[in-house]
Amino acid sequence: MTRIAVARLWFEGNAFSPTLTGEAEFARREWREGEAALAAGRGTATELGAVVDAAAADGLYPGWSVHALRCASADPGGPIEEAVFGRWLDEVLAGLRRVAPDGVYLSLHGAAITTARDTPELDALRAVRAAVGDAVPVVASFDLHGNLDPGIAAPLDFGTVYRTYPHVDMHETATRALGVLARRLAGAPRAAGAVVPLGRVLPSFNMRTDGGPMQALEALARAAEREPGVLDVSLFGGFPYADTAATGASVMVWADDAPHAARVAHRLADAMAARAAEFEPRLLSAREGLLSALAASAGPVAITDPADNPLSGGGADTPALFAALLAMRREPGSPLAALPAGRIAFAYFADAALVARARAAGPGATIEAALGARHGDAFGAAVKVSARVLRATDGRFVNTGPMERGSVVDVGPSVVLDVDGILVVVTSAVGAANDPGFLALHGIDPGALRLLAVKAKNHFRAAFAPLLGAIVDVDCPGPAAADLSTLPFRHAPGVVRPAR
Repeated sequence: MTRIAVARLWFEGNAFSPTLTGEAEFARREWREGEAALAAGRGTATELGAVVDAAAADGLYPGWSVHALRCASADPGGPIEEAVFGRWLDEVLAGLRRVAPDGVYLSLHGAAITTARDTPELDALRAVRAAVGDAVPVVASFDLHGNLDPGIAAPLDFGTVYRTYPHVDMHETATRALGVLARRLAGAPRAAGAVVPLGRVLPSFNMRTDGGPMQALEALARAAEREPGVLDVSLFGGFPYADTAATGASVMVWADDAPHAARVAHRLADAMAARAAEFEPRLLSAREGLLSALAASAGPVAITDPADNPLSGGGADTPALFAALLAMRREPGSPLAALPAGRIAFAYFADAALVARARAAGPGATIEAALGARHGDAFGAAVKVSARVLRATDGRFVNTGPMERGSVVDVGPSVVLDVDGILVVVTSAVGAANDPGFLALHGIDPGALRLLAVKAKNHFRAAFAPLLGAIVDVDCPGPAAADLSTLPFRHAPGVVRPAR
């Protein structure tokens, strides 16, 4: 049997988040090893799902004996507590010594930060390489929003990235990396990698791969892969909110030799830089967005608040969009004032104390609540309301949409409140509201709504675009605001300022 060691650290760090990411956040999403890690991935559209499929008896590489070392992921948030990262790395290195693998696959993100490190994934790759030696092939997959230090290619035999945004090709990306690992184990020569940074930050609002500049750039990348000697071309949009020296867009290329890889990477980086202006967002204020969404379609519409998007490190805590929504709901003659109760939903606020109080009061009870700003009013003051408790849930559901399909999500005990006829979801923990399973859990049918206001960004579109007549993004204050000039950057180079 060929021994394959697998480990995972999938996390995107937001330096402007008011909280840190610790053991509890990883435990809630993923902190597994061994058969438990593989069982959780089995049948899912994820990297570990690809690992399970590749090693199955009827899979691509039936001779593999897969050893899942520590596999960890947490929803994007503030920096990882250094002790938690240290524990992860220690367990991975101990597992490598125990398994003595023939090959290694790492599922990484590329934009992790800790309280002590700007490039923890680079540190981890160097440690893994030192542990297994030069003869053992090491491959990795990354998120399209990774911030890659140019040195990250050196410890790797191969790396590749998601080619879709929303990210619906996690399984395919891991399969690509595993295929190269299999060829290396069969004796194929090691390719040469090059990472070329653009030296600037690109906002991700206009980075979807189904259109716009990223679609055109992905076409150039795939064309480059058809050139002799080129193995893989990976485009990284970067994640501005990590705010490190490595923050920004980049290109990673693997080819038959280092000069060839560098030439292709520079060529693609020049093409990205030439289109940089096309990534600049032009977003509406909350009120403008509400009016625009309602005018766009007579059916269900959504308005998204990317500045507090949990998958950008938001904490489901900023109040600006809800404040504008409630004001318009109470405004005589506004498009929202005449809607029957239950036709508007807000997803969501995370507030464990409020959930506990509402659950104790029980369905039908009326409570006084302050929505948002539980971590301070830097992004706006809390909205004080009287709310009727409608129902409570355990906060667990299974993704049914195309992104991470089949994965279990846990946002902790939650409630649905009625605030002036608006259905307001409140959870105990932060998690993405990008899947129809989130609404179904809370008894909300998107087809029965006129307006869904949600803390989300582009990933939301993967599952909801077919269900809604229109989706409109707005710019509100928050830790992932489109207007990067509102955030106290220390390191990120070439920040692109959005137009309003």
